[in-house]
Amino acid sequence: MKEPRVYLVGAGPGHPGYITLRGLECLSRAEVVIYDRLVSPQILQQAPADAELICVRDLADLHVERSPHINRLLIEKAKEGKCVVRLKGGDPLVFGRGGEEAELLHEAGISFEIVPGVTAALGAAACAGIPLTHRAYASGVAIVTGHEDPKKQESAIDWTALAKFPGTIVIYMGFGRLETIVDALIEHGKAPQTLAAAIQWATRGDQRTVQAQLKHLPEQVRNAGLQAPATILIGPVVSLRDKLSWFEARPLFGRRVLVTRPRHQASDLIRRLEELGAVCWSLPVVEIREPLDWSPVDEALSQLQEFDWLVFTSRNGVEAFFSRLRKIGLDLRALASTRIAVIGPATAEAVRRFYLEPDLIPAEFRSENLSQELREQVAGKRVLLARADRGRPLLFDQLAEVASVTQIAVYAQVDDIDIHSEAYRLVCAGEMEFVFVTSSNIARGFFGALDEAGKQAVQTGRVKIVSISPVTSATVQELGFPVAAEAKEFTTEGMIAALLDLVNAK
Repeated sequence: MKEPRVYLVGAGPGHPGYITLRGLECLSRAEVVIYDRLVSPQILQQAPADAELICVRDLADLHVERSPHINRLLIEKAKEGKCVVRLKGGDPLVFGRGGEEAELLHEAGISFEIVPGVTAALGAAACAGIPLTHRAYASGVAIVTGHEDPKKQESAIDWTALAKFPGTIVIYMGFGRLETIVDALIEHGKAPQTLAAAIQWATRGDQRTVQAQLKHLPEQVRNAGLQAPATILIGPVVSLRDKLSWFEARPLFGRRVLVTRPRHQASDLIRRLEELGAVCWSLPVVEIREPLDWSPVDEALSQLQEFDWLVFTSRNGVEAFFSRLRKIGLDLRALASTRIAVIGPATAEAVRRFYLEPDLIPAEFRSENLSQELREQVAGKRVLLARADRGRPLLFDQLAEVASVTQIAVYAQVDDIDIHSEAYRLVCAGEMEFVFVTSSNIARGFFGALDEAGKQAVQTGRVKIVSISPVTSATVQELGFPVAAEAKEFTTEGMIAALLDLVNAK
């Protein structure tokens, strides 16, 4: 059996966590990704950095014209010998044209695999708190499209049978014809009082749900300002939403939060915020790179046995240090007689991943406290301080008063903010509610990149800054901007706690 050249992968209904493990496996080996416009950017980040990403939105001006372009691309890229992932919202075979694309691949002699996904009916039902089936309410589910092929001479939907269907009805792509669909169901016998719900952006942090009797649903949807894409659920099971609605009850549900950390550090924080219901955006302000010159680092590493203490001030520093240690042919034995100090729990955890236990973690996670607790222990000794190429001189200066300190830059920070991104636009338009700022360097880079509208949005409080520490807050304020919330524990979890306090205080 040939190895597949094309993978038709279901990306799920919107939430980045609802793609399958198999889908991620296929995506991780992709050389070309042809994706629907509604696929989460966080899912796309799982593709290799050098993969070619093609959004189907960019292939033609009109939706109805895109299929031939998509089909041609699939075949062309596969025949070039590329591993192609066709990444589809929901499930490829549920109103996703996956069957049509698979037929064409078969006719072209191209091997393929179909990877199922969580379809919109399942995602919308779960996140709206509406079971599709329930022993007391519904023993079946009917899934129909509200947007049939316009070339059909007549509708393939048997409205009489559908109106009499005793279970749950799910309508895809019917938002634009909602009034027509409701009228057809009622005309063919569906009780006007039947409960129904429209779920916009199902499974996402900006999900919105309108519940009403079927006859009132179009009016209620208009009044609420709902827009496509939306999934319609009809049936007695909708009554359970009052008890089972968990998704929209989360403490940060619908709140827009911007994370400005480097991309490789942002995922855990974003995942935690999304678990609490936030709509998260990533806008890295600095990029982590290797130093331009490794020679000072290599010289220090070759003399590790001469240092009494090794001090780390960030997780990036830990990872860069040990990566370079391996690269020059050394291992943990080089640190046999060296004690290790770290600035906080995240840095400590990074050290533990290399099977080492820090000897000192200050009670408060900032340079002032690390210096204060270290000074007595390092007096008269040799200290190696591994850190970024730019940062506060306080730790070096204070330790150097009592010890012999060598400072090495094991990584470089380079300002790198995408001012053309949607996240940047939302900040400058005052539509981003909160911005997480995790260091003074990030604060300087972020505010330095904002246009006048963005600066005004922060100064007036439409966009609120959440700071990781008093030092970072002081930098933000020196730059002329207010801080809405500050972490009591100087960690990302502390920032989340501060955000929760801020939201709950309103």
